[in-house]
Amino acid sequence: MSERLVVIGGDAAGMSAASQARRLRSPGELEVVAFERGHFSSYSACGIPYWVGGDVATRGELIARSPEEHRARDIDLRMRTEVTEIDVPGQRVRSRDLESGAEAWTGFDKLVIATGARPLRPPLPGIDARGVHGVQTLDDGQALLDSLAGTPGRRAVVVGAGYIGVEMAEALLNRGYEVTVLTRGEQPMATLDPDMGRLVHRAMDGLGIRTVVSAPVTKVLTGPDGGVRAVATDTDEYPADVVVLGTGVVPETSLARAAGLPLGEYGGLLTDLAMRVRGHGNIWAGGDCVEVLDLVSGRERHVPLGTHANKHGQVIGSNVGGGYATFPGVVGTAVSKVCDLEIARTGLRERDAREVGLRFVTVTVESTSRAGYYPGAAPMTVKMLAERRTGRLLGVQIVGREGAAKRVDIAAVALTAGMTVEGMTALDLGYAPPFSPVWDPVLVAARKAVAAVRAAE
Repeated sequence: MSERLVVIGGDAAGMSAASQARRLRSPGELEVVAFERGHFSSYSACGIPYWVGGDVATRGELIARSPEEHRARDIDLRMRTEVTEIDVPGQRVRSRDLESGAEAWTGFDKLVIATGARPLRPPLPGIDARGVHGVQTLDDGQALLDSLAGTPGRRAVVVGAGYIGVEMAEALLNRGYEVTVLTRGEQPMATLDPDMGRLVHRAMDGLGIRTVVSAPVTKVLTGPDGGVRAVATDTDEYPADVVVLGTGVVPETSLARAAGLPLGEYGGLLTDLAMRVRGHGNIWAGGDCVEVLDLVSGRERHVPLGTHANKHGQVIGSNVGGGYATFPGVVGTAVSKVCDLEIARTGLRERDAREVGLRFVTVTVESTSRAGYYPGAAPMTVKMLAERRTGRLLGVQIVGREGAAKRVDIAAVALTAGMTVEGMTALDLGYAPPFSPVWDPVLVAARKAVAAVRAAE
């Protein structure tokens, strides 16, 4: 007798889980039903800023697998169908067809919750005005492109200076807009320490992107036609023909909350190493709707990234399909860019380390991406945190030009392995003048961190 797997969410985590389970179990053994309320499945939300900016030519290039392709693999993917209720004791979900309005219950033997995250939309006057856009889905991206095409003005305001904010600032700059970024933070990129964020701020100004810090938005002003005309803070108004919100996301767990499933400090679902929802043997969850273990701090965090979502899906699908896999946690690695400036971080910031009661030292080094004498060598700043006494690596932040961002992967591996900065100095990294100085910038920072740890003893 076959079992039924129900998946809520048709993007990275959900469809990775469905696909992996299908690989391991035949349709006669496992029926797979997936619900997706949007128009698209299995697409790259991370690529939307590059599509808007023109680096990616068409929307279709961001779609990894269409609904038809999933169905051809014996996955019953029901598009434009929203799950409105999870009945945990009854092992069923209620869904509504968003086109017809018809509702139905579907039973499950196993359930995967992959409801993603929802963008923070501050409850400000005028926030729903025409010309104000979020960029969470492909539909959002298309709406923004349509708005840009239909708006004669060339002034854009981006609210928020995190990953989405700086990436959308670049996209709009590439489209010829005069761009202003407003952030309530001390510096852009709050995922960095302020001293490293200051480097990003300086570079953005140099690119022609006006960046205003410590400037929380108070309202969106509209014109006689109801469209946006400006964004206001406590002290100023910034003219705008289009506004893009990059104010972050929170886990979309309203269904899970209503069903009484366990949530963490950040509102995300709590799971075990197998991505099974704690206390529920037949329910799994993955992607942006869950909290994960930070391997450096030892605490649960909400880290919404496509890389994690796909890994979660693979782990869930393997376990649902009768195998065994685990997701041990993350170290918080992320990279981004604004034009030719590359930004990377992994591990803890100074304030993260303080919050968990760690005593630490910090070092910052200036270096280059290649040997200084080799053409194209570009400047790079590396900041490193290490635990006092033990010398355990705690975090790395990098800001620089070509060749800077992916160096953070060295630190990500070292963090995952629990290495000390002294141990890092012996890493056998690749060297040739076109690729790095004889001492890689990350290793230069590690050597300096070793000295700082010894001095602090």
